[in-house]
Amino acid sequence: MDEVERAARRVAEAGRRAAEHVARTGPVLGRASSPDGAVTVVAVPGGPPREVRVSPAALRMGPRALADEILRVSRRAARDAADRAHRSLERVVEPEAVAALAEIGFERGPDEDFGFPRGAR
Repeated sequence: MDEVERAARRVAEAGRRAAEHVARTGPVLGRASSPDGAVTVVAVPGGPPREVRVSPAALRMGPRALADEILRVSRRAARDAADRAHRSLERVVEPEAVAALAEIGFERGPDEDFGFPRGAR
């Protein structure tokens, strides 16, 4: 078996383990809220928001401020989803496969908006 075949088998095995894990645990979702809870977003890694909740109080922000807040919270939810994907896949695939997530744009990193440490929402 040559190196290409071995690599292809490792990729297929990692894909199988990841698919089984997602089937058991459900989709990876990220969540974020504005500090006052006026805007909440649920997102999947690499996709558009799945859910955007806006409280009645948020409607008083005005259209531009509300749009900016939704975008900011959406970015936090997307980062949270990417971080959860990393943590979830770390349990079932080789480190190289998890590192590949960052290479395709799903970077793991600190959540700096609002000054909250990761997970403190």
